[in-house]
Amino acid sequence: MDTVLLALGQEGGASGAPTGCGGGLQMLPLALMFVVMYFLLIRPQQKKAKEHQGMVNALQKGDMVITRGGVIGKISGIQDNVLTLEVQEKVRIRVLRSYVEGRYQEQSGKTPAASKSAEPAPQPELKN
Repeated sequence: MDTVLLALGQEGGASGAPTGCGGGLQMLPLALMFVVMYFLLIRPQQKKAKEHQGMVNALQKGDMVITRGGVIGKISGIQDNVLTLEVQEKVRIRVLRSYVEGRYQEQSGKTPAASKSAEPAPQPELKN
């Protein structure tokens, strides 16, 4: 009877889940996915946010900026978190610093309409 119990005990132990480093190998794909996500998504986003924060902190009176809403103006006043933009002569608006997208630089070139000659476009002939 002892031999039967020993044989059953050995079978149960042998057919169970493998022990050792098997649990670590199951976590390896999950860890690799996290590392890939960190380097592809999280790290570049943090770098961009840090650059934006540095640009916002370096803004000075007289800088031309563009907001996230597309408003272009010249900084005429700076408070803690609020900038006063002069969008036209004697027209000022207040915006949060965090909504400034970046510095604005006017395009120094001719527009496509201005580069064309002043000749009118040829009109198609009408046939009767």
